[in-house]
Amino acid sequence: MSEHTTRAFDADLQELTGMIAEMGGHTEKQIVEAIDALSKGDAGHGRRVISADAALDALQREIAQRAITTIAVRQPMAVDLREIVAMIRISNDLERIGDLAKNIGKRVIGINGEGVPRKAIRGVRHMAALVLRQLRDVLNAFASHDSAMAMEVWNRDDEIDSMYTSLFREVLTYMMEDPAMMAFGIHLLFCAKNIERMGDHVTNIAEAVYYMTEGQMLMDERRKADSTSFLSVAFSA
Repeated sequence: MSEHTTRAFDADLQELTGMIAEMGGHTEKQIVEAIDALSKGDAGHGRRVISADAALDALQREIAQRAITTIAVRQPMAVDLREIVAMIRISNDLERIGDLAKNIGKRVIGINGEGVPRKAIRGVRHMAALVLRQLRDVLNAFASHDSAMAMEVWNRDDEIDSMYTSLFREVLTYMMEDPAMMAFGIHLLFCAKNIERMGDHVTNIAEAVYYMTEGQMLMDERRKADSTSFLSVAFSA
């Protein structure tokens, strides 16, 4: 690249990096707001979470458009191209996390202010806190081009899976002991599953950061500690 083209490309990368940071902050806020709405059983709050998702969708589209334009105009090679491809992947996963937060908002509307068992909600909040920590760590890994930190995030995903399995068992127990809890319990299980899936998208981001910095894909099989498929069969038997 000529010096002028290099400066222009660096400016494009800085702009894209800033947009990823903005999108990451918005995604974090969506998770927090969704869990607050669920904890309070506040349908109006849930609707605001749903409405706010449009901003994330717009950011994702803007990042993709800007990244494709940069590739077409600057024609980057090697590590520069990997960085742009990684940002496209990361923005897609952030958008999906936002969709999952929106799904929780929809469930809050379905719960419609029913009494929320404090113990079950504590478990959901704890799960969400783990996801938020993972998300912040992986975004820091992206910003600092730190593949080791990305791998730490990738390896911690089983903590979220284990907590989801424990919460799944707990909510099923509530539902079996009190049939009046059935409708609420189903909503809560879907919310917990959405949080667990957020964790999966965070590990996708960790894989993108690793690819961006190391120039190769992670070949190891991702560990999973979610045994709820078995529990679902046992419960229905």
